Amino acid sequence: MNTFFPKTPPLKSFKTKSKSLNLLSNIASSLPKILLTDKVQPTIDRLNKDALSVNKLFTNKNIKEINLAMSHLSFIAHAYIWGGIKPNSVLPEVISKPWVKVSNYIGRPPILSYASYCLDNWYKIDNNQPISLDNVALINNFLGGVDEDWFVTIHVCIEDAATDAIIAANNLSKLNENSKVREFSLELKKIIKSLKNVNEIFSKMPDKCDPYIYYHRVRPYIFGTKNNPDLKNGLIYENQFDNKPQFFRGETGAQSSIIPFLDGALGIKHSNDNLRPYLNEMRDYMPPTHRKMIDDIEKRSKVKTYINKSKKLVKEYNHCLEEIRQFRAQHLEYAASYIHKQSQIKNPFGTGGSTIRGTGGTPFMKYLKKHRDETDKQKV
Repeated sequence: MNTFFPKTPPLKSFKTKSKSLNLLSNIASSLPKILLTDKVQPTIDRLNKDALSVNKLFTNKNIKEINLAMSHLSFIAHAYIWGGIKPNSVLPEVISKPWVKVSNYIGRPPILSYASYCLDNWYKIDNNQPISLDNVALINNFLGGVDEDWFVTIHVCIEDAATDAIIAANNLSKLNENSKVREFSLELKKIIKSLKNVNEIFSKMPDKCDPYIYYHRVRPYIFGTKNNPDLKNGLIYENQFDNKPQFFRGETGAQSSIIPFLDGALGIKHSNDNLRPYLNEMRDYMPPTHRKMIDDIEKRSKVKTYINKSKKLVKEYNHCLEEIRQFRAQHLEYAASYIHKQSQIKNPFGTGGSTIRGTGGTPFMKYLKKHRDETDKQKV
């Protein structure tokens, strides 16, 4: 079975030799310096329209190279859009053309999404050691620094730690009325163990990521163009989409496939209200294989109907839901301290983006509270 986290690390550099790919890598690696010195726009604006061509990548069609290009282009594009005093509403063809081409190939919109920010944006410092917070670094950064790195590597390590839960949930969804109680129990225990590890990693976020730094130095670069008051008229991708403004959601943890997959496997339902379409929309920003895995498990899993066969299963099932509830509760707590509280503090550096909506364009506090409470209420 496929999992959501890559079995082998993403590529740090292109294997395909090309002057334009070298330039793409060089600009991406220089972002912390040229953002700091307000050189992003001049650097991009002086390039000819084919300077960052990715055409050579489509000869070999190495998906890891294409994912690397998507990450590079996404970071450079967002630095161009959000790196000035005011956001740029037109993205030059030199960026927009290759970005749209790569996006179309991998089946995701041309915007920085979770897959390019996290899943395809890390490497191991020591290849002989396992993935951990002490052994993961980022390929692409905006301003860089401890807080930005820690924020993303926490998510990288969560994705890795959740792998056993994803595999167990998939196995669980294939059980039926003829399966033995101990078979259900075994998979539920694996999910619990994996999610305990996830929550332990998540609890370390404040260790090296300060709320103030996150709000003013990390968050502003990951906004999208949909429901964003600073780009009310959307973003024009020069000479793409017939030069009509486009509206896409920004990068958000809601684009991670872990929790939707577990919701589907365990039969956790979310009520149909004005936030439900947003939750479904987030799947458009996931890799297509991830979307299919979630759709498949939602259709297949009948786990909840078998749980009442045993008191032991009820207890273990509820324990799974409690771990998910704790994850959602922790997420809500961070949203309050890292975003809501920071938005109330006046300072000379601006607002760090919209104070009402999350980076994905939602009223995030309401959204997070809703899913935490719905998880708790569905314990058997």
